[in-house]
Amino acid sequence: MRSIYFLLIMVVGLIPANAQLNSEIFDFEFEGVVINGILNQPEAKEPKGLVLIIHGSGRTNAVAQEWYADVRETILNAGYATYMWDKMGCGKSGGTFDINQPVQNSALEAIAAINTLKVKQIPGSEAIGLWGGSRAGWINPLVINQYKDIKFWISVSGVDDKENFGYLLEQNLRIDGLPKDSVDLIVQEWKDGNKIGHSGGSYGAFLDATQNLRETKFWLRFTGGEITKKSYYDFQPTFMKTAMDEKTGVPVVISGFETILSNVKCPVLALFGEKDMNVDWTKTKALYERTLAKNTELSIKSFPDCNHNMFKCNTGGFYEFQDNDLPYERCDGYLEAMGEWLLRSRW
Repeated sequence: MRSIYFLLIMVVGLIPANAQLNSEIFDFEFEGVVINGILNQPEAKEPKGLVLIIHGSGRTNAVAQEWYADVRETILNAGYATYMWDKMGCGKSGGTFDINQPVQNSALEAIAAINTLKVKQIPGSEAIGLWGGSRAGWINPLVINQYKDIKFWISVSGVDDKENFGYLLEQNLRIDGLPKDSVDLIVQEWKDGNKIGHSGGSYGAFLDATQNLRETKFWLRFTGGEITKKSYYDFQPTFMKTAMDEKTGVPVVISGFETILSNVKCPVLALFGEKDMNVDWTKTKALYERTLAKNTELSIKSFPDCNHNMFKCNTGGFYEFQDNDLPYERCDGYLEAMGEWLLRSRW
């Protein structure tokens, strides 16, 4: 979700491997729109199941650019088929891309894909699992709560119930070298701006409360410049409908998320980068331990010197993997952890 008040920046490693995958184009319909996807089957053997690859935030060109090829190859080598697709208005999918697509709607989209795979009796579709990074950490538990026959879930760089931009802002300002008092001031202004917009406050009040925030390079990077009076009032009615933690000023993406996670009964593998500066992975880990661990088999593994996108890093900062020439080398043990978990698990 991206708005003039808060921004959800979640991308999980898109760099493909060099593997040549056994691929087949496979479409499905959602809300009257044809969605273009790609199906991969393991070579010369019947798949043990089929894993849906659920994207994080932002536009996709996953089919044409062979996104997550190393992840899909790992899953294929463990004996499972994979299926992923481009979002509406992306790649060869029809419709219009919506950066603010609700996660609840994304879950229904995934269920539409599952239903089509099953109706078409695609090999492996009798045992569906979910893989997903970042924003998919909201989508996949919603799918599991609504579609009761999901066999397993691999969560990568998962999330808690709240929007993450405040954490991203704070950590990246710190990495950029701002003193703590400046970081605290700017983050507080972001929260104050949220509260003003959410409560129906005026554009003038928003400007008065966010002077330092609006002059911050990191903020300007994501808003594309000054927030105009028109954009403020155009979005405000939608924002006011968003749930808000009034104490912290942080928007809540999914109300009752702990209950939703507690309803998950299938085995879960949760993987985190310990230098994730987009999402506070320690909070998500604790959330999973007090919810998922109560009712299902939960395996957690974290990787040092590993960023939100599950690549090796120095700081994990946003600029580091967006602007610099990183080698995009996967964290040691990340792919192996998924492969080994799939190989030893029985659904």
